[in-house]
Amino acid sequence: MRDYNERLLLSLLRRHGAMAKAEIAQLTGLSAQTVSVIMRELESDGLLRRGKPTRIRGKVGQPSVPMSLVAEGAYFLGLKIGRRSSDLILIDFLGNIVDVVHRTYTYPVFDATVQFALESLDQIRNRLSATQRERISGLGICMPFLLWDWGESIGASRASMDDWKTRNIGEAIAAQIDYPVYLQNDATAACGAELVFGQAAKQADFVYFYLGYFVGGGVALNGNLYPGKTGNAGALGSMPIPGPGDELRQLIDIASIAQLDQSIRQAGGDPATLWDSPPRWNVNPDLLDPWIESASDGIARAICAAASVIDFELALIDGWLPPETRTAIVAATRRHLGSLPGRGIDLPEVREGSAGYRARELGAASLPLSKRFLVDPSASLNRQ
Repeated sequence: MRDYNERLLLSLLRRHGAMAKAEIAQLTGLSAQTVSVIMRELESDGLLRRGKPTRIRGKVGQPSVPMSLVAEGAYFLGLKIGRRSSDLILIDFLGNIVDVVHRTYTYPVFDATVQFALESLDQIRNRLSATQRERISGLGICMPFLLWDWGESIGASRASMDDWKTRNIGEAIAAQIDYPVYLQNDATAACGAELVFGQAAKQADFVYFYLGYFVGGGVALNGNLYPGKTGNAGALGSMPIPGPGDELRQLIDIASIAQLDQSIRQAGGDPATLWDSPPRWNVNPDLLDPWIESASDGIARAICAAASVIDFELALIDGWLPPETRTAIVAATRRHLGSLPGRGIDLPEVREGSAGYRARELGAASLPLSKRFLVDPSASLNRQ
């Protein structure tokens, strides 16, 4: 853990980009001398870099020197455990993806997942220099909570999922590596990626949808991720949605990629392409278009319901999706939302998420970054 004021400066530079000493002092209420001392320490640690000095017209004295984060200053690991695939990524201090190891399967097996994490970590470390390896600061893990409850839905027997109920994946991996390990719900982590790395970071309140094998979500309030008491806040997949004939269904049964997977299987196709890599999706439009229409209608209804509880400014949609498919879903969601009764509420603006299909992994990797280098986004900037 770094000193609070150091973390405060790093948080400001991440949010606003390169800044000079005077700007930081004004925003934080810290003295210029204190800011100078902290900047020198962070520069010495390899976390900050000096920019080109500039003089402000009409002012005398020393030129202004902007300071910015150094991408190579620290590295973070993010492990996403999904129902059809797992990924381990390495990101740098700016959130750029440095390396990825990907594996698909029929369903996740506990011991095999631990083995994948350890083997993939070795692969990534072996591709780094000694200096880079020393700057790895932790591992974040994200996965669907209560994974065992969905065993039958993904073709797994109840017995094969028992390990997920009785054992802790974070503890199992932490016992075999030297890095601190953090665990979070996968959709909540994806929402967190928007706050740390995405374009929505300056938006105070938003509701977030991530379309994976099952759709999930997250909530950001006052610029801060809100996981709730059990970590399941924003469990939008469980939201009841009216279906044909006024039958109530859950959003998870309408807006998940699982429905598209099933349609492809029923048509005699192989849905494996869905889980290999989103940019390489090759789905018949006769199957893809109806799924987009149904999923977007369900999401629009969920947005309308959520907006009646909290006055969200934005509704963000992302997922394990090709960019063009995500764009189509957002456009259709806007159209459906416009046809719903919204009297008495201000419906949020619907936008595409900016983290992309790696949002869950990025969110997982942001956990050690946030724990070690950042302050709570809702914390006062005037604390000294």
